[in-house]
Amino acid sequence: MKKIINDPANVVAESLRGLAAAHADILRVQYDPDVVIRAGAPVAGKVAVISGGGSGHEPLHGGFVGPGMLAAAVPGAVFTSPTPDAVQAAVTATTGDAGALLIVKNYTGDVLNFETAAELAAAEGLEVRSVVIDDDVAVKDSTYTAGRRGVGGTVLLEKITGAAAERGDSLDAVTALAQKVIGQVRSIGVALTAPTVPHAGTPSFDLDENEIEFGIGIHGEPGRERIPAEPADALVARMVEAVVSDLPFASGDRVLLFTNSMGGTPLVELYLAHGIAERLLADRGIVVERRLVGPYITSLEMQGMSLTLLKLDDELTGLWDAPVNTAALRWGL
Repeated sequence: MKKIINDPANVVAESLRGLAAAHADILRVQYDPDVVIRAGAPVAGKVAVISGGGSGHEPLHGGFVGPGMLAAAVPGAVFTSPTPDAVQAAVTATTGDAGALLIVKNYTGDVLNFETAAELAAAEGLEVRSVVIDDDVAVKDSTYTAGRRGVGGTVLLEKITGAAAERGDSLDAVTALAQKVIGQVRSIGVALTAPTVPHAGTPSFDLDENEIEFGIGIHGEPGRERIPAEPADALVARMVEAVVSDLPFASGDRVLLFTNSMGGTPLVELYLAHGIAERLLADRGIVVERRLVGPYITSLEMQGMSLTLLKLDDELTGLWDAPVNTAALRWGL
């Protein structure tokens, strides 16, 4: 497959150089180990919210570094967890007296490496907490996880906890808020095609022209089932049912609806699907108060989409609306 790259071994480093050049006003990149750091970090008296994971999911996580969101992001190789020393470097570079919260997607490598980094940081005298997000309703266990995977809800979690840290909440308060979000967010994803990892050069799995993988993860992991291709109305209805029935969400609930492209799905299709999802939720009496539509947690060039629902209250809505200034999310400035 053709890609706009040079040496596959240097894809992440070269991409980070471009990120740093494009957004020097809000972030800087430290190399070897690779860490994306908010300009001006650490910020005195404020919790550092830090996340990371394998590359290939851009703009997650580096695209969310900046005021109102992440203090740092730690990119691993494509679809590969960052190493503990890289996570530790991010903690050391951004953590002051208020401490740090690590947001970890529930993948085995991420959980182990972030846990090790937290222990190393604690040995330096830094106060560090961790939360693990597992919002994917598709499976209990997968190729990469024990338990559910962390997927689209990660974006919402990073925004809301970042806003809480920005307003000066304590580490205890930011951690409790993170756990609240994790308990109220659910996601499901589908794939029309497989992604191609640069160093592999071939698709991660085979999918016939008339098949859809229902319930995929963000690394091209298998889903809940493989189904015949179907019109958008039927596919989105299947996705909405999977998410709504899991929490479960109920009539009268206020929600944020996040309709996400997996990287290769154009906005014309994504907005079409979003409109269907809004209608189906309204039919159930579920009130969509906030929305996010676009490619925010991707899987390279995979064609497909995910739906994420977060149950809102006044506090969560206010934190979502709070100003943010990152490469991928900017509002309220």
